[in-house]
Amino acid sequence: MTETAERDVLIIGGGPAGLSAALVLARARRAVTVVDAGEPRNATAEHMHGFFTRDGMPPQVLLETGRTEVRGYGAEVIDGRVEHAARDEEGAGFVVTLDDGTRLRSRQVLVTTGVTDVLPDVPGLRERWGREVQMCPYCHGWEVRDKRIVVLATSPKSLHQVTLLSQWSPDVTLVTGEAPEDEEAARLDVRGIRVVEGEASRVVVEDDRVTGIELADGSVLGCDAVFLAPEFVPKAGPATDLGCAFGDDGFVAADETGRTSVPGVWAAGNVVNPMGQVIIAASAGAMAGAMINAELIEAEIAAKLAA
Repeated sequence: MTETAERDVLIIGGGPAGLSAALVLARARRAVTVVDAGEPRNATAEHMHGFFTRDGMPPQVLLETGRTEVRGYGAEVIDGRVEHAARDEEGAGFVVTLDDGTRLRSRQVLVTTGVTDVLPDVPGLRERWGREVQMCPYCHGWEVRDKRIVVLATSPKSLHQVTLLSQWSPDVTLVTGEAPEDEEAARLDVRGIRVVEGEASRVVVEDDRVTGIELADGSVLGCDAVFLAPEFVPKAGPATDLGCAFGDDGFVAADETGRTSVPGVWAAGNVVNPMGQVIIAASAGAMAGAMINAELIEAEIAAKLAA
């Protein structure tokens, strides 16, 4: 088992939130280590959008650039998976154990582990996820403008999602297991959204592109893109280990600065807000990084005054 010296901040998760926080902290001359398992939420997406100056950039390029930048300021980035996180019984900070047995000690911990998108068990959805099968209109609506869009009603969020998508295309169809209520049906009609009662049975793919959705009755709805609202499951193992409180939605409870219910433990990005785009997650990470540095300064002042 390898044990390293204590650093100021350990960041669990090297996505947009984690790397943004690392950049802020490293530039503040803090000793920072980022541990990343290499499982970004948008790994299957060819490009990301809505991030000004980075619009259309492949997600992996963003992460590689971020790693290079934070390392340039002295931060450490480790490829690995956190197996356990806990209070350090030998000090006032925390100790995190990686899957290779390495133990990392730190004064503060920032959890930016993200979320898993769980898709319905419909053949073809997972295979095309991040390509023609999407969830975020603001991330991918432009790319399917004026095309045939099918929205699968997988959650209460689907009605909001399908309404938004009518801004990008006049050809939007909602596939739902039951007819919407009269008031909602009227709203959909105003936006020109077609409603089809049925259940999706598979994604139709021809020449390596989605061409339709086959329903349980054998009929096929032709389309160029499919949108749905997946189930969001936070990757919250470290936050659970550390005793953080969770909201009613199952995500880590944190205030606007990233502060959790556990002193010294912070959280930012999709592990707190599953709906956050890349730029929103990065912003949350930057905020948390700045607040962590400020709290460390206050702790250092208090320690000097008490000496």
